[in-house]
Amino acid sequence: MTTDRRFPVRLDLKNGTVDMSHGSGGRAMAQLIAEVFQKYLNNELLAQGNDQALFMPPAGRLVMSTDGHVISPLFFPGGDIGSLAVHGTVNDVAMAGARPLYLAAGFILEEGFPLCELVRIVESMAHAANAAGVPIVTGDTKVVERGKGDGVFITTTGIGVVPDGIAISGDRARPGDAILVSGSMGDHGVAILSKRENLSFGTEIQSDSAALHDLVAAMIDVAPEIRCLRDPTRGGLATTLNELAHQSGVGMQIREQAIPVRPEVAAACELLGLDPLYVANEGKLVAICPAERAEALLSSMRAHPKGTASAIIGEVVEDELHFVQMETGFGGSRIVDWLAGEQLPRIC
Repeated sequence: MTTDRRFPVRLDLKNGTVDMSHGSGGRAMAQLIAEVFQKYLNNELLAQGNDQALFMPPAGRLVMSTDGHVISPLFFPGGDIGSLAVHGTVNDVAMAGARPLYLAAGFILEEGFPLCELVRIVESMAHAANAAGVPIVTGDTKVVERGKGDGVFITTTGIGVVPDGIAISGDRARPGDAILVSGSMGDHGVAILSKRENLSFGTEIQSDSAALHDLVAAMIDVAPEIRCLRDPTRGGLATTLNELAHQSGVGMQIREQAIPVRPEVAAACELLGLDPLYVANEGKLVAICPAERAEALLSSMRAHPKGTASAIIGEVVEDELHFVQMETGFGGSRIVDWLAGEQLPRIC
């Protein structure tokens, strides 16, 4: 194996830690980039070695999204901050009906952060990006003094392309449209909380963190008339439906018994005094489409591995107040309002 002559001594990736020199712009920073980021995230565009990635965009309308990730803890059942950073931005791009193309990643590292944990995070990012087929092609690294960060924060930016004829936006829901979800609600938030608080529920609850662009592509193939897509992350399903109702100037009527929630998640929420409708998800989506296309769309979603528990949960209605209302399991009705305050901080 050849040795890079710039770095006569290799990084101690087992016992070493991040220090201020790793953000200085000098030899130590170059070594960190070479032996961690370039090693695990390697691809042709990243290998250009510039402060940007040069590529030819395909035909179509471009979509761009950016997201910061400050989750605590960094590692949780079903994922970690690295895979989450990839999935979250891939999904934000995909919710426009776009095919994600490339990602950029910015790291803020705290002095003293173990290099072995940084490698674990970057390896996880590489695996998630490779599995999604969306490479990380450029990035940045900064180091802050001990006590002025929390280990590692990651910002990811994604770019994608929307095919001609697709117009998906949060302001396009119309009265009579059907509302669908791609699976059970609340898995991610409860998984994070259980790890954070060292709680045990008999069955380990896993985060649903996943990239959804392949599911979205399958949905568009069957129902290109889809009006809205949104991933219900912070604030959960309830907040997402309120956002869409206000964007589109409509109301929504949903049915509690139609909303999929895993029994273990429901039990954990009951124990902790949480409402699963407000708990974050990282691998689920909400779709709104014309009612006549709902059954075909539902079938395509259930046929996909990431949508087997999909369900039609309600419909869009006329309402000048833009309320989201829910028919409860007891036959009554209640307003499903915006999340008030912060139910679970540092969730993504």
